[in-house]
Order: sequence, then structure tokens, then C-alpha cells
Amino acid sequence: MFNSIARNYDFLNHFLSFGIDIYWRKRLIAVLKRHKPKQVVDIATGTADLAIMAAKSSSMKITGVDFSEKMIAAGRKKLVVRKLENQVKLEIGDAENLKHDDNMFDAGMVAFGIRNFENLEKGLTEIRRVLKNGAPLFILEFSQPTAFPVKQLYRFYSYYFLPFIGRFVSKHRRAYSYLPESITDFISGEKMIGILEGCGYSQCYYKTFTFGIATLYVAHKNEKVWQ
Repeated sequence: MFNSIARNYDFLNHFLSFGIDIYWRKRLIAVLKRHKPKQVVDIATGTADLAIMAAKSSSMKITGVDFSEKMIAAGRKKLVVRKLENQVKLEIGDAENLKHDDNMFDAGMVAFGIRNFENLEKGLTEIRRVLKNGAPLFILEFSQPTAFPVKQLYRFYSYYFLPFIGRFVSKHRRAYSYLPESITDFISGEKMIGILEGCGYSQCYYKTFTFGIATLYVAHKNEKVWQ
């Protein structure tokens, strides 16, 4: 599915979110930069939007990992255009079985990909393995607003308008019906914090954006907690 929509992925992300997804990513990067990491792993990097945005605003080295070959191919083309090949490295890989060494990265980030993990706990534990002790993990993910009338408007938009436009542009019948379904099925808020803590992270907190449509989770690897 992700290979099928790779060509139109960036356009649809920005169009269907009215460009607000760019603001959400900037908020993540603003928090990331406070930690001054040198080596960062970007899991479920897609076409490397977040990795490129982070690289353009800092000197950090970023390794992007995604299981979709065509997403990675599209990302590499963007790196060439922006002359960031030496700062961002993209790899085809499985978030639940990373090929990197233990304690390798100063920070980790996942933008709109954590809900696609087949086994959430396994993926979070594997990311934790490759982070240095004390290193932060930043997770940006869709969530569901609860306040009236945003909840009702968001649901109508997600289940009717978004799939229609997504199918029309991407020519993939299933992809943009899957999106709202995956958001509905995914945990958020305190439940997500509980999962993070259960996987050995500490100092966990979250912040919602745009009436609760997106949530940024921040957690830290803590060897003492894991022991």
C-alpha cells in the first residue's frame, strides 16, 4: 500500500492537512534541537520529510529507516535535490528488527508511523535498544479530538472527504480509508504513556496540537527503570 502511494504521498499529506502537518513537524524538531543530538534515528521516515526538515535546521546526522522501498527511493531523490546526502542516510528496514548497534543514537523520532507497527511494544523496545541511555524519543502521531464540534467535524472529514480525495489522487482504493481506521484503532494520551513506560522509558509526557488532532509524545531511555 505504501509503495503504491509513494509518488503522491507528500502532496496528499500537505493538501489533506491544509499544511498543518508541517507545523506539527516543526514543533517536534524545536523540542528535539534542545537536546543537541549528533546522531538521530528517524523510524518510519517515509519520504524523509521530517529528517530533511531537521537536517536543514541543524548539523545533526540523521538515519532514516522505512520498510517501503518506493518511499525510500522518493526520499533519496529529495536529498539529492536539497544536497543533504551527506547529512541524511536512508535505509530500507524494519522498525521492529533494526540492524543498528545498541546505544548508537542520541535521539529517536517517529512521525505518523508508530500506529503502523505490527507489534507496538516490540517496536518501541527495539528503538529503545539503539538509543543511548538517557536519550529522548519523540513520537508525533494522529489522535482523535474529543471536544464538540471539532470531534464531529473531524470524523466527517476523516471518513468521507479524506478517503474520496485520497483515492482520486493516489488511485489506491484502500490507502486513505485505512488512515482514519488506523487512527480510530490506535491508542493515545495516557494509554500511550503507559505503553512507553512499560517498554522501559521514563520522563514521559505528551502535548496535543490543533484541538487534539495530533499528539507529540516525549520519552527517555532509562536503564535503571528497565532493570
